[in-house]
Amino acid sequence: MTVMELNQQAHDLARKTSKLLIDGEWVEAASGKTFETLNPASEESLGWVAQGEAEDINRAVRSARRCFDDERSDWRRMTASERGKVLHRIGDLIERHADELALLETLDNGKPITVAKAADVALAADLFHYMSGWATKIEGNTIPISHVTSPGSEFLAYTRKEPVGVVGQIIPWNFPLLMAAWKLGPALAAGVTVVLKPAEQTPLSALRLGELMLEAGLPAGVVNIVTGFGDAGAALAAHDSVDKVAFTGSTEVGRLIVQAAVGNLKKVTLELGGKSPQVLYKDADMDVAIPGAANGIFFNQGQCCNAGSRLYIQKDVFDNVVQGISDEAKKITVGPGIEPDTQMGPLTSAEQRDKVLGYISSGFDAGARAASGGGRVGNRGYFVEPTVLTDTTPDMKVVREEIFGPVVVAIPFGSEEDVVRSGNDTSFGLASGIWTRDINKAHRTANRLRAGTVWINCYSVFDAAMPFGGYKESGWGREMGHNALDNYLETKSVVAKLA
Repeated sequence: MTVMELNQQAHDLARKTSKLLIDGEWVEAASGKTFETLNPASEESLGWVAQGEAEDINRAVRSARRCFDDERSDWRRMTASERGKVLHRIGDLIERHADELALLETLDNGKPITVAKAADVALAADLFHYMSGWATKIEGNTIPISHVTSPGSEFLAYTRKEPVGVVGQIIPWNFPLLMAAWKLGPALAAGVTVVLKPAEQTPLSALRLGELMLEAGLPAGVVNIVTGFGDAGAALAAHDSVDKVAFTGSTEVGRLIVQAAVGNLKKVTLELGGKSPQVLYKDADMDVAIPGAANGIFFNQGQCCNAGSRLYIQKDVFDNVVQGISDEAKKITVGPGIEPDTQMGPLTSAEQRDKVLGYISSGFDAGARAASGGGRVGNRGYFVEPTVLTDTTPDMKVVREEIFGPVVVAIPFGSEEDVVRSGNDTSFGLASGIWTRDINKAHRTANRLRAGTVWINCYSVFDAAMPFGGYKESGWGREMGHNALDNYLETKSVVAKLA
């Protein structure tokens, strides 16, 4: 299929997926408003999508509430095994429509289509398949009561794991389909009902996923999808009929989510930002470490919460490694994600491009130097050069703040003690990487870095069974693995007197 044909197919798909999913029906926004979604590589329109607002959130929450509260609803009457089968069918349908979903993701988000299919779509399908098996394994415990106020009495004490209720889920634009899967998979395995709010920059794959979930047999009202802007997300986070909100995005917006949830003290989980350190020791295998560290920051255009954006390099090899990372950056083919040879696409929006370029400028103003990159690519689309900055100081914004783009700061260090101290000198604690041949030093450093994930001689390795989340201001709770089920479950203790 030619690039022109792929573009036409994407436009056709965008026109199909333009409404809100509420109570199993595709409906217009209550206001009738729509908004445009753009191709970040060309700045051209992909189509118009319903602009959900507070009234649409109300409709969606009412639907989810009815579906959850009615014990005779198809969803509540489903056995755990039946829920698991629906989840598995969703994973199967994602695999069956992999080309279509990858195309939507590329045209709406900008990432290379090869990455969208091999990573985003494949991992989304795997997540649903993995969570389908957990639906039948949500269990309580029996507890022997060792002290009671009535000597000689016998009791049966046990715990039950029950779904938390109606959940609002708000997902970001960097991995739209995959983040929807991370949220929906464990939630549906646990038996909750959901109102999903996708990012306004990338609504298309979530809407297509909604169609596939209905095709898989998910009952009406279980998952409702409301596209729109921040006001819709705020209404969802504050809604008194929502029992829990799960959010992935920036730490700044995460704070607003927490404030909005105070009204009815709803439960909150947050997967937030990062400023993740990569530690490259002088004894590392440079043939592995240099391209690996480069991929740790430049993958997905640097638009990863776990991006290894602070690269600490031992002084003895600093100049050689900076040269190697810069050479890797210069080799990256930047272009439209739909082109088969593209290795790095555009950033997802003009706003994000301008934000990243602003950070680079602030670095230059403060005395940083670009070993490679440092500017925009072309004059159309939201492209930014893969950039390596040196001569930074710890107080610079490019060192302290999350840039969320293809920008790495290279920082020399002396000893293991020094790099642990510097690596932990951040308000974030999402991820980190270590490059060394010394296995003892690798694990010593891993133990001392305050981060939810530490990769050793690799970076950005994910699996549906491996929990992911952060320390400090990088969030509350964990995604993936069986840990994610706890986000959507309540524990009930039951005590019965037998004699």
